[in-house]
Amino acid sequence: MSDPTDAPAGAPDPQEPAPREQSASELMGAALGAAARRAGLDPSKEAQTHHVVWAAMGGWRGVLESVLPGLVFIVVYTLTMEPATDDGRAPQGNLWLSLGLSVGVAAAFAIVRLIQRSPVSAALGGLIAVAAAAALALLTGRAETNFIPGFITNALYGTAFLVSALIGWSLIGLASGFLMGEGTAWRRDKRKRRVFLWLAIAWAALFYARLAVQFPLYLAGDVTALGTLKLIMGLPLFAPLVAVTWLAVRAVYAKAPREPEAASGE
Repeated sequence: MSDPTDAPAGAPDPQEPAPREQSASELMGAALGAAARRAGLDPSKEAQTHHVVWAAMGGWRGVLESVLPGLVFIVVYTLTMEPATDDGRAPQGNLWLSLGLSVGVAAAFAIVRLIQRSPVSAALGGLIAVAAAAALALLTGRAETNFIPGFITNALYGTAFLVSALIGWSLIGLASGFLMGEGTAWRRDKRKRRVFLWLAIAWAALFYARLAVQFPLYLAGDVTALGTLKLIMGLPLFAPLVAVTWLAVRAVYAKAPREPEAASGE
């Protein structure tokens, strides 16, 4: 006769504690850390800073996928711009041609990735963003509205980084804590909290700086200057901040030097 206290096969042991549910901060950290790891930003691995920055930008392909659609749009729009008229109307470029070529370039990158069976997430995300912006510009008939999705993205990212810093849950800290295997324990270390606070503020400043410089050009309808500054304030500012973030995180997690072993016989 079997012991009635025996648990059925496969049933959880009542003496074992139930698995702890992850908190919202831990889930957020895991998601951010996984995204950073996919982008090549894992401070737990030994890598040179320029290799990390290059990986974060996606290499030459990532740079072209990020820059070329916007560059094609602004170059074609500027070259097809009509001369100024006497009625005071601002000169306009060929909106359909500019947007069509820009979306075509983004689609070509996505198709090449599909053919090569390489990860298409970055190219597909870029295609969707370019297509959505183009649709908005065509719907309104105004070329400057092509930049509205970028304004919204910068505002959301900037606010997220700033709020996370102000409430003491830096997004940089959440991602770093997950990647370094300490979860949210970094919040008990004043040095780490201070570093992660200022890194989050630096990222927020980047996104808000883009808005501060570019939005007045949108209001003025200066499409050429707006598109040019968007390119200048894109990867050229993103790359140095990635390097600074990488170096700062590596510094706060630097291994303490081991004490020399005592001489034998002492």
